[in-house]
Amino acid sequence: MRDRPYNVLFLCTGNSARSIMAEALLNRLGGGRFQAYSAGSFPTGRVNPHAHPILRSLGFDPDDFRSKSWDEFARPDAPQLDFIFTVCDSAAGEVCPIWPGQPITAHWGIPDPAAATGTDAQIALAFSEAARLLRNRISLLVELPVEKLDRLTLQARLREIGQNADHPA
Repeated sequence: MRDRPYNVLFLCTGNSARSIMAEALLNRLGGGRFQAYSAGSFPTGRVNPHAHPILRSLGFDPDDFRSKSWDEFARPDAPQLDFIFTVCDSAAGEVCPIWPGQPITAHWGIPDPAAATGTDAQIALAFSEAARLLRNRISLLVELPVEKLDRLTLQARLREIGQNADHPA
């Protein structure tokens, strides 16, 4: 038995939408087994207001979230990370800080809803779709018997989730 939840960091460039929604989703769906965080390589400094309805639907106050730099999680006093997921293609290709403890990493690319244009309804649809894609992946994560899998198998399973979560078998 672990004496603490698995610490998970979701990374994106701006940390305003996808990574924030992923943090909320895992904290809601993780059943106490996971503690999620989010950060960005170039944080915008604000949570995108179009993410607020999704955060509220998960039972969170959007004011409880903030856009922050991934540097906060490379400090000595930061939580020891077990998993890091990049949710945007930009962050996946960037040089990341050295993470203490060698967390398992995977790329779970999601189209950026913050880049959506059009009517309010079209933008809301882009945010809902991003949340749906994240929920698919996170639901598969929380179903994994993490404590029973060796590191290489777990790494492979997490990468498969990122590649195949939205494609029928």
